[in-house]
Amino acid sequence: MSDVQEKTLQVSTEVEKVMMSRFANRFYLNRAVDLEIVTGILNSARYAGTGANVQPWRVYVTTGAAKATLTKAIGNAHETAPGEHASEYRYLPDPLPEPFASRRREFGSAFYGSLGIAHDDLAARAAQSARNCRFFDAPVGLIFTIDRRLEKGSWLDLGMFIQNIMLAAKARGLDTCTQEFLSRYHAVIRANLPLAPEELVVCSMAMGFGDPEWAKQRPQMPKASIEEFASLHGF
Repeated sequence: MSDVQEKTLQVSTEVEKVMMSRFANRFYLNRAVDLEIVTGILNSARYAGTGANVQPWRVYVTTGAAKATLTKAIGNAHETAPGEHASEYRYLPDPLPEPFASRRREFGSAFYGSLGIAHDDLAARAAQSARNCRFFDAPVGLIFTIDRRLEKGSWLDLGMFIQNIMLAAKARGLDTCTQEFLSRYHAVIRANLPLAPEELVVCSMAMGFGDPEWAKQRPQMPKASIEEFASLHGF
């Protein structure tokens, strides 16, 4: 840890502690989340920064029978005809340039390694990926959309809204995991939720009470140091 990072940690606020403790949790307890908690999170998240107050986000929140119906439909599509489904946008380029490709490989090695899944165990990796279809068994599944007529600037706003949800959830003792994976099944989602034609499915999110046993064994993903990504001038 650099001197700059160590000094920064010493003066962290409670908000920053929430930010640094958040991680993408893929294992959840079978414990319901009260409606009041969900609406409280959404109420806070709606104050996200947004250019010209456009507020381009929409979110569909599912649980119980509604979520079960949705996940069953997505799971069937993934099992029977995964090649017939594709996202309406590209999340990452192919090939992925450096240093991003190395970071992605490092993530895969750390995450699957923590589960005891070998690099060449394609069946086990596929089974783990398929858990996306069930929102990793979290009790709440969220679908985020944006009006396809908007430009890239509004996608920045949507990202801030999603980040607000993750932080507000963590502050309430919940974990989350955003999922680009399910954007490929936008047609299935559209068949099960009342999306307007102009709505583009951007991503989904699992939300619930994280499994404490997984929290103990999960790998801590390395983050680039301040010196690696920031260029400071005039200080």
